[in-house]
Amino acid sequence: MKGNTANPLHLTSLNHISLICKSVEKSMDFYTSVLGFVPVRRPGSFNFDGAWLFSYGIGIHLLQAENPDDMPEKTVINPKDNHISFQCDSMAAVEKMLAEMEIKYARQRVEEGGIYVDQLFFHDPDGFMIEICNCDNLPVIPLAGEMIRSCSRVNLQMMQAQQHLPVVRP
Repeated sequence: MKGNTANPLHLTSLNHISLICKSVEKSMDFYTSVLGFVPVRRPGSFNFDGAWLFSYGIGIHLLQAENPDDMPEKTVINPKDNHISFQCDSMAAVEKMLAEMEIKYARQRVEEGGIYVDQLFFHDPDGFMIEICNCDNLPVIPLAGEMIRSCSRVNLQMMQAQQHLPVVRP
């Protein structure tokens, strides 16, 4: 394969994830009221029910299931399940809000070299796993090279390096 092996498809960012829902309305309520997403305009040419939401630089596209009654129920919170993760400023505040909203969650702590990352896992209305963490505590260390940066800063700097642009330091 020829071209840029560090970024062979010339990707620039994550655009959206799509989730199949039993009820687009219930999922919209969850993603707006719990996670702070905002509904955005969706192309009118689609001939199926759904909704688009946006926040934190990514979109979530909710798609109405054709057979909602056939969707499996997930009750066990398994941190090793497929999930999307969000960084937060205060784990204590998130945990307090989840308790007030009566959302069942599982807490986990990861330790690496004396650095601790706290994680909270919970389900959306359809059983898709959501993680809230303070993952920026853990540096991102590529297996090749010497770069050490946190998650929120590594993407911009890696992209700039790949495009041979001057690196902007915070």
